Amino acid sequence: MGLSDYYVGCDLGGTKILSVIYDADFKPIGRARKKTKGHEGQEFGLKRIGDTIEEAMDDAGIATSKPGAIGIGCPGPLDLNRGIIREAPNLGWVDAPVKSSLEARFSCPVTVANDVDLGVYGEYRFGAGQGCRCVVGLFPGTGIGGGCVYQGEIFRGNVTSCMEVGHIQIMADGPHDGAGNAGTLEALASRLRVAAEAAQAVYRGQAPALRKKAGMDISEIRSGALAHAVENGDEAVIRIIENAAEYLGVGIVTLVHLLAPDVVIMGGGMVEALPDLIVKTARKSAKQRVLPSYRDQFEVVAAKLGDDAAVMGAAAWGRHSLEVAANNDGS
Repeated sequence: MGLSDYYVGCDLGGTKILSVIYDADFKPIGRARKKTKGHEGQEFGLKRIGDTIEEAMDDAGIATSKPGAIGIGCPGPLDLNRGIIREAPNLGWVDAPVKSSLEARFSCPVTVANDVDLGVYGEYRFGAGQGCRCVVGLFPGTGIGGGCVYQGEIFRGNVTSCMEVGHIQIMADGPHDGAGNAGTLEALASRLRVAAEAAQAVYRGQAPALRKKAGMDISEIRSGALAHAVENGDEAVIRIIENAAEYLGVGIVTLVHLLAPDVVIMGGGMVEALPDLIVKTARKSAKQRVLPSYRDQFEVVAAKLGDDAAVMGAAAWGRHSLEVAANNDGS
């Protein structure tokens, strides 16, 4: 393979690092996964990212080659221009120089971007958003992540990422989110909120299937346990999830009115576990509330790529950034 015949996508998470090698047609040819072990320190963590990439290259049989580009999705506030993680509370990292660390190790261009943004870009290029002018992603989890690709470019600020859709204000008062703000989309519709309400249903004796599967421990009430409860007829849990999905629809209305996307893609573990219930309810909620002139201009669909969305998006965004830089140099 030549110097630019393959591209690396990497997804840095709070618990795992996933690296995948893609050929020029974006077919995966090697992959590796490691636990992040962020608590062992920033320097150790940066080396571990590089080690995961090297293992993926070895798996692809190209250990001695140089990548065309590396794209990496990272959590936390980022300095996108310098490729630095400003702060990652789940990892304990501050001002982590991801870009310069990887460029020094692999001698190729490295692009750092928000992990959710890259998941949306992956869906835009290879999944549920192919061929669309404007794609918005909505990913309920512990919080609620969002992203937007507009005419082939990731929608972003001058220095940092944007689309913090979980902090959209839905009501003037209500439960508080992780940032301490009341009545936000995250406070009303995240998986953490759903789990908290489901635990109360277990306590009241209204969710026998969930009680048997996970008990009242919120940390055990994850997406699979919620899906089990729905499949086994826990009506209280079904109502809790439907209520959260209706709020997600309210959030979608705001995004549609601001950005007029062709498609809103919903993903994350809870949506993957319960796509019909969540996507259909959110779609109905959004269509009922949006201005009539917008009603037939967008769709709400489930993501297609699962866990590989961010790494595929990272590799493709790394290549795209390389091509943009080359065009700018040539102009």
